[in-house]
Amino acid sequence: MTDRPTHVIFHAAPRPLGMDSSENDHRLTDIAVRDTRVSDAIDEPMRAMILDILSEEALTAGDVHENLQDRGIDRTENTVRHHINELRDAGLVDVVRFEEGRGGTTKYYGANTIVLSYSLPDSADPAVADMIDAIEPQVADALATLTDEFDDEIEGIVTDMQPCEHCRNQKYETYVLLTVLRKAFVRAYQDG
Repeated sequence: MTDRPTHVIFHAAPRPLGMDSSENDHRLTDIAVRDTRVSDAIDEPMRAMILDILSEEALTAGDVHENLQDRGIDRTENTVRHHINELRDAGLVDVVRFEEGRGGTTKYYGANTIVLSYSLPDSADPAVADMIDAIEPQVADALATLTDEFDDEIEGIVTDMQPCEHCRNQKYETYVLLTVLRKAFVRAYQDG
């Protein structure tokens, strides 16, 4: 069964970001990603918990309700069903199978997204810096491949993302590239 998530949303801890490395010698050190398509859906803490539950296995709304009760969350099954439907409408949860029974059709839901909302301790900085140094050349090669081989596709996506002329200064290309890298990471992680 392939109920494992197909993409990941990262919410990075805020860090000071520089504008241009030539200005005041301050470099960009991180990119915090906020996918506006799904932000509202996961702003409700119980929905994030439901995603966590459904990332492990496909369950019915009743099973999710019981699992939440085991975690100390006391809501009605209808409320849980509403939250599952909101997650489904946002594209974060799929109906992965139907089972026919005497009482009708039972839906099983599975998460296609997990939410990571953590902050690394400052003590991790040296180890993280070493890991970044180790993989930066491969990431640079991957970015070069994307921009060299898929420039027209990236430009098409960026054009579709721009709702108005004013928005041309947004970092849409960075977002597209990071989305590709995130989803490639998830696929490699699942396959590995």
